[in-house]
Amino acid sequence: MSVFTSSSEANAVTPPVVIDGRAAWRSEDRDGVLSGLRVLDLSRVLAGPYAAQMLADHGADVLKVEAPSGDETRGWGPPFDEDGISAYYGGMNHSKDNICLDLRTEQGREVLGHLLNAADVVVENFKAGTLAAWGFDYESVLAPANPGMIYCRITGFGVDGPMGGLPGYDAVLQSFGGLMSVNGYPEGNPLRVGVPIVDIVAANLAFSGVLLAVLDRTRTGNGQLVDIALLDAVISILHPHAANWTVSGVVPQRTGELHPTVVPYQVFATRDGDFFISAANDRQFASLAAVLGVPEIVTDPRFVANRDRHKHREELIALIAPLIETWRREELGARLTEAGVPCSPVNTVAQALQSPQVRHRELFVERDGYRGIGVPISLGNAKTAAQTPAVKCGAHTVEVLAAMGYDAESIDTLA
Repeated sequence: MSVFTSSSEANAVTPPVVIDGRAAWRSEDRDGVLSGLRVLDLSRVLAGPYAAQMLADHGADVLKVEAPSGDETRGWGPPFDEDGISAYYGGMNHSKDNICLDLRTEQGREVLGHLLNAADVVVENFKAGTLAAWGFDYESVLAPANPGMIYCRITGFGVDGPMGGLPGYDAVLQSFGGLMSVNGYPEGNPLRVGVPIVDIVAANLAFSGVLLAVLDRTRTGNGQLVDIALLDAVISILHPHAANWTVSGVVPQRTGELHPTVVPYQVFATRDGDFFISAANDRQFASLAAVLGVPEIVTDPRFVANRDRHKHREELIALIAPLIETWRREELGARLTEAGVPCSPVNTVAQALQSPQVRHRELFVERDGYRGIGVPISLGNAKTAAQTPAVKCGAHTVEVLAAMGYDAESIDTLA
């Protein structure tokens, strides 16, 4: 039985006798361990679309539903590609089919009801209560009609509690969740992390949660709610600051690029650019001192162990920074790597994406019309799905509706 019956409005679309919602998903033979998994992406902006995209990368058949106005990130540019799609949108929505539905109308919601009946996974980040107001409450409507459905809900603060239902935005959660307070320099303002890290972590949590629910469904036959909040995401990544406060009671402070605990673990200036060095244990510190030509400092009482180096951080950095500044990055990197000291030049995004190792790992790919980030999860015995560029809003509306069984007149009305 459908979770949504046809409208009684005079101008409602009259569906055929049978509508096959499963037909909306077109390619069950995609490569990847999730091949055949039907994902309905009702989300917008970042966390939800990114989670659905990760499912697509591993073979899930993802159908994204957009309003006629489109996901607002379509306009978050420049830059835009040759089809007018913003790079921002494209980076979160590749490898998906796309249908445009006006869910403010009963006709649009009627189609949505058939899609919900057939979906294995639903990803949504509507304002709390929106789908319920349209007749698609998960607990009372969707789950009884489709017991195997895995329903992933992404919100800012959750749907209940003192702040339940409030909208969530990445930078707001960075601020509220304490992340911004530990990012930046002591003498400067709190800084937003340079990527939308809270949304990205929430997307990864959603991806993991969906996979856990898929695994559980193989045992029980039942789907379940996957409840993800941006608040949960930001609190989950406060290590080691949350752990330090829990033990010491001292409120963590901003330390710039310095590690709050390990010394030396920071960016240094060289003759030709910035360079990061991590001497996270005593052996690495001794190797660093040897490469810099000052092996004797490892027996200096101020620098013997990390707790000593932490206490005398300024004195140590004042001693080694001028020595590091005499090197070129490539030579210093080669010497430190040979000595077992973790280090790296501070690359630009362009330098990182074009580095030989990133290319070797296929983390940046250019093939078959797709140019962008590759799949960061590699499985030994399974391929990932071929990535395809993001498409225009509603690119597959006519094709999907026709496959479902709507006639030409109904398609014209809906499209």
